[in-house]
Amino acid sequence: MTAKTGERKDQILQTLAQMLENPAGEKVTTAALAARLKVSEAALYRHFRGKAEMFEGLIEFIEQTLFALINKITSEEKSGVRQIEAIVAVLLGFAQKNRGMTRVLIGDALVNEDGRLQLRINQLHDRLEAALKQALRFGVSQKEIAQEVDVAAQANLVISFVTGRWHQFAKSGFKRDPAELWARQWRQLMEGVIA
Repeated sequence: MTAKTGERKDQILQTLAQMLENPAGEKVTTAALAARLKVSEAALYRHFRGKAEMFEGLIEFIEQTLFALINKITSEEKSGVRQIEAIVAVLLGFAQKNRGMTRVLIGDALVNEDGRLQLRINQLHDRLEAALKQALRFGVSQKEIAQEVDVAAQANLVISFVTGRWHQFAKSGFKRDPAELWARQWRQLMEGVIA
């Protein structure tokens, strides 16, 4: 019974994420979600207390996925510069593969939802920036990155670049590839930073 409950919860979250892929960005209601799943709204509430809890499930998925990949990069990659490049590539690639989740990442899907959801996304962005700071510090300790680089400012610049690309992707109706021009932009982002 528990496996079926878990499967149904996953199905609800996957369907919610698919509905968020609509480029028009219309507000997703529990009635529309229930209709898409061919169940009653009451059936949704057997698995989630409300829509905010469903969005929390999506945010948990995003956190688990991104930080599992980032932890793998930082444990396996021995170059701080390559860690930063790989982390940014993962963040851009995640958006490419998960359009609906991109709308959650930029807060677009959370407008008019419970305020704690936006706070949670803000914390996720802070954690991503902290991971970039750590990779930059590692690069400085390896003498790959110039000692005088302001690590906090550079990490903020890089995460601002990523969130900007996420916004362009979502606001273009998912037409502007977030990784477009990445190879050239990477060099420009790190100009004067690499020792």
